[in-house]
Amino acid sequence: MPVQTVAMLTAGGLAPCLSSAVGGLIERYTEVAPDVRIIAYRNGYAGLLTGDSVKVTEQVRANAHRLHAFGGTPIGNSRVKLTNVKDCVKRGLVSEGQDPLHVAAEQLSRDGVDVLHTIGGDDTNGTAADLAAYLKGNGYELTVVGLPKTIDNDVIPIRQSLGAWTAAEQGALYARNIIAEHSSNPRMLVVHEVMGRNCGWLTAATALAHHRWVRDAEFAEWEENSAGRWDVHGVFVPERPFDIGEEATRLRAIMDRNDNVNLFISEGAGVSEIVAAMEAAGDEVPRDPFGHVQLDKINPGQWFAKQFASALGADKVLVQKSGYFSRSAAANAADLALISRCTNYAVDAAMRGESGVVGQDEDRGDELRAIEFDRIAGGKKFDVSTPWFVELLREIGQE
Repeated sequence: MPVQTVAMLTAGGLAPCLSSAVGGLIERYTEVAPDVRIIAYRNGYAGLLTGDSVKVTEQVRANAHRLHAFGGTPIGNSRVKLTNVKDCVKRGLVSEGQDPLHVAAEQLSRDGVDVLHTIGGDDTNGTAADLAAYLKGNGYELTVVGLPKTIDNDVIPIRQSLGAWTAAEQGALYARNIIAEHSSNPRMLVVHEVMGRNCGWLTAATALAHHRWVRDAEFAEWEENSAGRWDVHGVFVPERPFDIGEEATRLRAIMDRNDNVNLFISEGAGVSEIVAAMEAAGDEVPRDPFGHVQLDKINPGQWFAKQFASALGADKVLVQKSGYFSRSAAANAADLALISRCTNYAVDAAMRGESGVVGQDEDRGDELRAIEFDRIAGGKKFDVSTPWFVELLREIGQE
């Protein structure tokens, strides 16, 4: 049956790919199927449940290429899980007694949607998988094609998620300015907290990008303006255990030598210890609708700063988070190229009636394909034995 109506939505947190992915899908459909009607559900699955959608007009089609220059998303996001009935009712997205999956399916049917594109991370595409299974099991004819968005780069089994390269580049830019603060006070400890709940890839890649900038920068060959003061001194990720005492001794020597220490820390590093301490104290651990600990409310960066400040003899501590800065950027050249490949494939797969999440399948030699929904999962660990990370640690003395 020919595709007549296509819908799309973006969901979850932002990433430097959402606007470009929306633009890329529109461009590809305009190229290969100009008569297909395209709508976008506003604010992710919330818009799908409430029937809040906008039409992609001829003017929008003509200007879709302009979306590649922007961060954010032109159609809005939200964090909604269709199988979390209680949360959907609480937020007024469905009525008591309604099944959100059924409500979503009926809305798609009323809108005459043949293809639904979901652009998001593992939670978004996990929800897409739930919806696809419900549609198939209940006689709805619909193709669901997802695109992998997460700056953590932690979607199984996808090699590289959209926007992650840009987020690392932008995080390094953020770090460059924050680390300049070391000159504002003697014995300064700078803690740069990077997004990454369960996966340290983004922290590692951000630290590497900053380290490479330091390596290539032309310093004044003066102690007060030297690579040693600007460089990365420690990288802490969830996948690599460390001994606070040993690290404190190593970092104290750097503080005594350079008068400052710069740390790059994943927001997920140390979380188990923080949560255990909160629960032992009888404190409520804040969690989102997906059950994830709300990291912005427990402040891992502050915890690390507290662990190290006294041991390093820090006169001043600065804790800064680059997450909202880096995830809101427009896609860089590398990501734009990957987005283009993925959106083109996603449209072609949709026209064939092939459901799945489009990405480089690590289990099949990094082949770009529509990966089966039941193989998509979050929480992919960063491989700390990756050569570039091992080399980074060696170069900064944290082997």
